[in-house]
Amino acid sequence: MKKILLVIALLSPFTFHPSPLYAQEGTLVDGVAAVVGKNIVKYSDIETAYAQTRLRSSEAGQTRCDILENLILTQLLVHKGEIDSVEVSDDEVDQYVQYYLKGLLRQYGSKEAIRDNTGLDYEDLKEQYNRMVRSNLLSRRVEYNLTESVKVTPAEVTDFFNTLPTDSLPMMPERYEISEIVIQPVVSEAERDRVRTELAALRERVIKGEKFSMLATLYSQDPGTASKGGELGFFSRGDMVGEFEAAAFALKPGEVSPIIETQFGFHIIQLIERRGNTINARHILIIPKVSSEDLLRARMRLDSLAVEIRSGNISFEDAAKQYSTADNARQGGTVTNTTDGTGRFDAEALKESYLAVGVPGLDVGEISNATAFRTSDNKEAYRIVRLNKKHPAHRANLTDDYDNIYNAALASAKQKYMRQWAQTQLNKTYIKLSPEYQNCSFRNLKIK
Repeated sequence: MKKILLVIALLSPFTFHPSPLYAQEGTLVDGVAAVVGKNIVKYSDIETAYAQTRLRSSEAGQTRCDILENLILTQLLVHKGEIDSVEVSDDEVDQYVQYYLKGLLRQYGSKEAIRDNTGLDYEDLKEQYNRMVRSNLLSRRVEYNLTESVKVTPAEVTDFFNTLPTDSLPMMPERYEISEIVIQPVVSEAERDRVRTELAALRERVIKGEKFSMLATLYSQDPGTASKGGELGFFSRGDMVGEFEAAAFALKPGEVSPIIETQFGFHIIQLIERRGNTINARHILIIPKVSSEDLLRARMRLDSLAVEIRSGNISFEDAAKQYSTADNARQGGTVTNTTDGTGRFDAEALKESYLAVGVPGLDVGEISNATAFRTSDNKEAYRIVRLNKKHPAHRANLTDDYDNIYNAALASAKQKYMRQWAQTQLNKTYIKLSPEYQNCSFRNLKIK
């Protein structure tokens, strides 16, 4: 999926909690726990990860040796990423680093309080996060590239399932399969003209000398960038939606684009800097608004469709194909769970996107009333939902849970591949452990 412009929240794939490492007399110390090729693992890296496991559970979890083994694998991946010139942009790293630092400031209140509670100065934490974020992003990209071609056959899925002890099979929660019909009202041409006129006036103000960043802060409706003067950070071709990208890459530094339209609304763009095959730009986004009358008509149309379907005058599938504006219209409105690729949702997953519908309270075959929601590109719309199937809670089995077991088997195959790859790399990479860790019995790696 393309990198969307509306950055409402930065969701991190990994979380760090700083942990101080003290000597007996209370002086903050650090050192090298392992050397992996030309890269190192610090004591503080291990302590940070260990503190994270203790926060998740006070019971026995990962040992420091387990953590060191994982960090050695990360450094092997980083080393390959550096050799293969896998790119992680400074801006991407900085986004995550700032996210973590802002979280710490919210938690502790000040930089001084952070130092008092963690034993690390703010700038030291920033450097530590920068190093760890860059390593994690790079290693994850390399791991994806290495395992992308790993596949499992149906026979291998069955063999994987049969190796699992019966008493260790997980209990699957009650899950639901649903279909939907969505009507997203079309923005009127008069509203589109209003937005174009507003953006044209802002563009003219920039041309006459006003700062683009100031106007973006005041007027842009992109909540993820407005506070930063509309700045998006460095991005490459393929990262943004096509219309936006084409306009941005055609600009010279300081130049302002004509008004362009994307699925998110109308924009003007200013190029800040070009760096190799990447650019940094800022934009002002204005989103056309659907009238309350059009929204009411959408709701009434859906309520009428629900009556027609309940009366048997048209099937839900045919109504979805004829009237739904959602991408799944051609599939008769069937909703796919993007988390695991199946058509099943547990109650928690439904709360995220279908809370107002109350799916668990529906009977099988029942159709909800029209409810308002916002689409993935932040547009107002209405939908009706039908509960197709309800799967009772049960212990996992191949018949009902094949997709989940397939995903687990695939993950296991990828892990096996990565263990083999890592061992091959270890056999030809310089590895040195500090005395404190030379007696570690690693679970997956053999270090001579």
